[in-house]
Amino acid sequence: VKLMKKYEVMFIIRPNLDEQAREALVAEISEVFTARASEVLNVKNMGLRELAYEIAGEKKGFYVLLNVNATPEAVKEFERVANIKEAIIRYITVAE
Repeated sequence: VKLMKKYEVMFIIRPNLDEQAREALVAEISEVFTARASEVLNVKNMGLRELAYEIAGEKKGFYVLLNVNATPEAVKEFERVANIKEAIIRYITVAE
């Protein structure tokens, strides 16, 4: 039995991505969890917001919040993917 924990996963997507590309990215991130015996409980698109400070040359970003029930492997994989993805400028994973 895999140990699952609840996490809040937030990531910020570059503002120059169009809606289709953003939706595809969110779906891809959700898939990272579901493919690893984890479940996405809630996806909240928080929209375009001003960043507190400039990140990677961007002043704004699209915030997305996921509530997940995830295995440690799924969280590790999400963080690996988020680091590689050019479109994701910042992310954070918090255990609830």
